[in-house]
Amino acid sequence: MKYSKWNQMYIDGTWREGTSDKTFQNDNPYSGEIISEIKLASKADVDEAYEAAKNGQQEWEKTPAIEKTKIIEKAISIIEERSAEFAEILIEEAGSSALKANVELHHIAIAFMKEAATYPLRMHKESIPSIISGKENTLTRLPVGVVGVISPWNFPFHLTMRSVVSALATGNGVVLKPATFTYISGGLLLADIFEKAGLPKGLLNVVVGSGSEIGDYMVEHPIPRMISFTGSTEVGQRIGRLAGGKLKKTALELGGNNVFIVLDDADIEQAVSAAVFGKFMHQGQICMAINRFIVDRKVYSKFVELFTAKAKEIKVGDPADKETIIGPLIERKQVDRILSLIDKSLKQGAKLELEGEANGNLLSPYILTDVTNDMEIAQEEIFGPVAVVIPVEGEEEAVAIANDSEFGLSGAVFSGSTQRGVKVAEQIHTGMIHVNDQTVNDEPHIAFGGEKASGLGRFNGEWALEEFTTVKWISIMHQPRNYPFS
Repeated sequence: MKYSKWNQMYIDGTWREGTSDKTFQNDNPYSGEIISEIKLASKADVDEAYEAAKNGQQEWEKTPAIEKTKIIEKAISIIEERSAEFAEILIEEAGSSALKANVELHHIAIAFMKEAATYPLRMHKESIPSIISGKENTLTRLPVGVVGVISPWNFPFHLTMRSVVSALATGNGVVLKPATFTYISGGLLLADIFEKAGLPKGLLNVVVGSGSEIGDYMVEHPIPRMISFTGSTEVGQRIGRLAGGKLKKTALELGGNNVFIVLDDADIEQAVSAAVFGKFMHQGQICMAINRFIVDRKVYSKFVELFTAKAKEIKVGDPADKETIIGPLIERKQVDRILSLIDKSLKQGAKLELEGEANGNLLSPYILTDVTNDMEIAQEEIFGPVAVVIPVEGEEEAVAIANDSEFGLSGAVFSGSTQRGVKVAEQIHTGMIHVNDQTVNDEPHIAFGGEKASGLGRFNGEWALEEFTTVKWISIMHQPRNYPFS
């Protein structure tokens, strides 16, 4: 097995086997080759990890801000030095194309870590005047304590690092449960990086386990005061219920059904260029990927014609090939689910503009036209290289259909008029939306998150500072106070 050395989890500064009686075989989603195997974690391992995080956090909170920043900066330098190694793991474990793997490492994860490196120096106190004579008020930003992080498989390195580095930078201890499909790139790599960067033992712990055995326990455990989860809405709703019952903070970044609206005055060639990227990057396995194309009938035929021509040019195949754009889906189960959705929509009246092909975990692009918004394929998050095009009669219908969804993560509007594009964008019920751009956007200093079934809370910049911290009010009376009675 190529990555046989990655066969232990990381708890309290020690690499060791899990104590569950279950093991997990990690395979390459393109070739099917088993690349690693690990013995999974039990609840006892979770207990030990949370205790270690709790103990380590007490000293970490007192560590000078500049020392925290230096460790994060060292971690960044390690990623830069080993980026070729890490990219190869992302390609072989997550099915990332070479393009996507390098974007994930260099343009996203490292950029977000650089932003997080500023957080320790932004954990300051604030004095606020009192309405009571002689009183001084101080608000102090403090870490929540211990954060449980449960991360996904699609952008495993970045979406895990986003929560882990934010939690550590703000003075918290962390227990991380990565997705089993990507337990190396979304878990053990981070432990290795921070260990070599000099992070004190116990602060970051990685438990690799099945959701059925330790998933609920990660959330319900009495030690963590916050749970950060990125993944499906169904699982996120369960985590929200469990965490809410224990009055824990949550940051939930969940599914999306993101719209790409093309108005009748749009630059169609520009819109198509954006559409191809926003739909097919990483096989469409992105929470922000375009799910529904909502196109004005006046430009519908032209858009479909140009979009179909572009989609036909996309190379599908081995993600290690630098020319490949669409690699494998994470498992065959996802391919079969998507094919079933396509069959249902065709029976309901959708038309097959471009017929793709399934080969193992590979799925080449499909384009469905004349879709109606009540079809299952328009209401569910597809998470694959299938484009759903819905024709509409004007701006008002486009807005109504866009908002007819339980999700609200990202979106896009194309218009020849910026003012008109912004006007439409303001009417869409979503956490993020982009005028004359595609839906897959994330910047380290800009609030990131969704509305409705797409999640709770915001990541990045000052919003991450808010999520991973709490505020304590301390007041001081500098002179005797007169009370109504005493």
